[in-house]
Amino acid sequence: MMLVEVFAKTLVDRWRAMTIGSMVLGLMFLGAMAAYRTIDISVYTSLPEAMLSMMNVPADADVASLAYGAVFTTYGALTLAGLAIAAGSAAIAGEERSGTIGLLLANPISRANVVMSKAASMALLTTFGAVILWVAGRVSPLILDVSTAGIHIEALILHLLINALFYGFLAWAIGAWTGRRGLAAGMSSAVMIIGLVAAGVLPLIKGWEDLARLFPWYYFAHSSPQLNGVDVGHLAVLTAGVVGFVAIGIVGVDRRDLRDRTAGVSLLDRVRANPLVQRLVGRRLGRAWVSSITVKTMSDHQILAIVVGAVMFLLMGLAMGPMYSAMSTELLEMADTLPEELLALVGGEDMSTPEGFYQAETFSMMAPIATIAIAAAMGGRALAGEEADRTMGLLLASPISRTRVVLEKTLAMTAMTVGVGAVIFAGVMGGSWISDLGMNAANVAATSALATLLGLLFGAVTLALSAATGRVALSVYTSVGLALALYLMNAFFPLSDQLAGWARWSPFYYYLTDNPLVAGMPWGHGAVLVALTVVPVLAAVALFNRRDLRQG
Repeated sequence: MMLVEVFAKTLVDRWRAMTIGSMVLGLMFLGAMAAYRTIDISVYTSLPEAMLSMMNVPADADVASLAYGAVFTTYGALTLAGLAIAAGSAAIAGEERSGTIGLLLANPISRANVVMSKAASMALLTTFGAVILWVAGRVSPLILDVSTAGIHIEALILHLLINALFYGFLAWAIGAWTGRRGLAAGMSSAVMIIGLVAAGVLPLIKGWEDLARLFPWYYFAHSSPQLNGVDVGHLAVLTAGVVGFVAIGIVGVDRRDLRDRTAGVSLLDRVRANPLVQRLVGRRLGRAWVSSITVKTMSDHQILAIVVGAVMFLLMGLAMGPMYSAMSTELLEMADTLPEELLALVGGEDMSTPEGFYQAETFSMMAPIATIAIAAAMGGRALAGEEADRTMGLLLASPISRTRVVLEKTLAMTAMTVGVGAVIFAGVMGGSWISDLGMNAANVAATSALATLLGLLFGAVTLALSAATGRVALSVYTSVGLALALYLMNAFFPLSDQLAGWARWSPFYYYLTDNPLVAGMPWGHGAVLVALTVVPVLAAVALFNRRDLRQG
């Protein structure tokens, strides 16, 4: 009976996030299919055969194949896998961080049974999300009267599911071995993003094609399941990974002493606790170091920031320069022939130039993911996290106002997000310098700054939701779901004459629309993003000041 309760409790805790993410993606699939229905599909049939193969576009491309390929094989896979990673990283490490693992194991059940109950609930939740996407994939063509002849929808959803479970159980295993939720989520997300980029870029470089097989994402996307059906061999590789991670996770939990939420001490915590540092700050301020709210908040998210920063600097920055130089002239010329409808999915810029290549590979999707991830994580836990950890009462017992708490939390979120933006700039300029690409530093700085502002906007939205609800998961997933919807709106609505005007309502429109990598900072667009960010911060102050806070 206790195992059933553990299983059910995990479902109750996580089902909202999976439902929100999957339903938002399903609705945006409907919008993307509606947009593709209004354009001339014949522009795709004129592309070179190699380009069609690389993009998983059949020679007789139609609305359905384009919509499934554009939405489900990239955004859908990232969303479902991201939700699985969140659930997997929280399964054991989340219980330790919240201090409930001791109470859970005080019951007459083994550690192995607990982790298997957690694993079963995560697998069921991920399957539930895949089912929602399957329903959207089946219902949307019926609503829009679009033929799906030749499309293997069930095969695509099955590949999506197994791929998501692979990364979810990777996070589950890392969390089981380390007890650190941030490390588990960060490392598994890094493996996913690195695989996504490698599986897309390495096949374009002569002599490097087989290296793509080293990355898990290859076994999800390379076989194009929506066109060719189930690839049993590729699914077997991913399934073997899932089974291996389950075994590793069980061993990891059994072998170590589990931590409570007070056991972990970060580097910044140690510096802040140093008597000399406290004495110096005390002399300067003449009081207790209440301003450490900002530093403590930053220290709580340093692992996530380090992982995100490392991926963006090394992979999406430095490595992209040599990859661009290694690509053949023929492939770059083929990229130059892409129609506007496809370029919209990668930022809308000429990929045959260094600026266009970096915009497509780094700035169009990965940079926003990086800045939004760190800002939303910090915004969600800034206030609601303190309530969940039952530390808000202690914090507000100090002689500080609620307004100051919100503003200091906002300052920490801003500092960390700016730091990620600076790392993106350094990585891109490093890649340009290594490969002698001659990219303009001011323009790269402008684009990195806009990516930072975009992340801060959704971080501020998450902060406001956190202040209003006191719920971490609800705040984060609502904000990230909104970001996904607005991103897809900006990507697909301009393809339709009827929907193009609505793209201006997306913050992403004010990010890359004016091509800042080439034209420099669009100050008007930057001002819009700043103004949009200030509004939810002010709302967070007002909402937090008026709400009765929860304890536990």
